[in-house]
Amino acid sequence: MSVGFVLINVTPGKERDVFDRLLKEPDIPEIYPLFGEYDLIAKVTVKDFDQLSDIVFNKIRKITGVTDTKTLTGGKF
Repeated sequence: MSVGFVLINVTPGKERDVFDRLLKEPDIPEIYPLFGEYDLIAKVTVKDFDQLSDIVFNKIRKITGVTDTKTLTGGKF
């Protein structure tokens, strides 16, 4: 299993809409609001980094209100 943390920028006023939409994704077990450079952070758990890429590009970035993302990846030591 692979884990990614996706930092998400959102159009002002759309934070709650994006947050609620991300809660519906089974591969996103945790999401938190942030204050500062990014608006939200989502923990994504997947089988491999190809699936992580697919979720970021084809699900998260396609949500209305998402303006930018930055993905941090992690694996086992």
